[in-house]
Amino acid sequence: MKVVLLKDVKGSGKAGDIIEAKQGYAQNYLIKNGLAKAADTAALNENKAQKAAQEFHRIEQLKENKALREKIDGLTVTIQVKSGESGKFFGSVTNKEVSDKLLELGFDVDKKKISLPSGIKTAGVYSATVRISAEEAAKITVNIIN
Repeated sequence: MKVVLLKDVKGSGKAGDIIEAKQGYAQNYLIKNGLAKAADTAALNENKAQKAAQEFHRIEQLKENKALREKIDGLTVTIQVKSGESGKFFGSVTNKEVSDKLLELGFDVDKKKISLPSGIKTAGVYSATVRISAEEAAKITVNIIN
């Protein structure tokens, strides 16, 4: 019996997959528990439309990520930090501070997606990477001043 999975089923497939299952398993487990529905023409057409919509949204997201990467790539962010007499900072510059500065510039980037060299405790120019998605990453320059 052919069924369209509505949810991920371990050992059978992921949501949206069309699988061939034994009659008893399909009727008594998959359909009864709302994990699948019978693969009639209406269900197959609905599944096809959903996959097309998902693909469209995925492509749109890729375009947005690429545009954001192009805007951020090569950007220089300047952060002013208080320091002691010897020039050492009282703390270290973190991803949160870089994320806040990017937000001031109009780019909402999660601090977890910014990778800095560990322990920035002196003034200088540092390179950082902003991961926008799995495919897109931008290089920015972080200028730390006293």
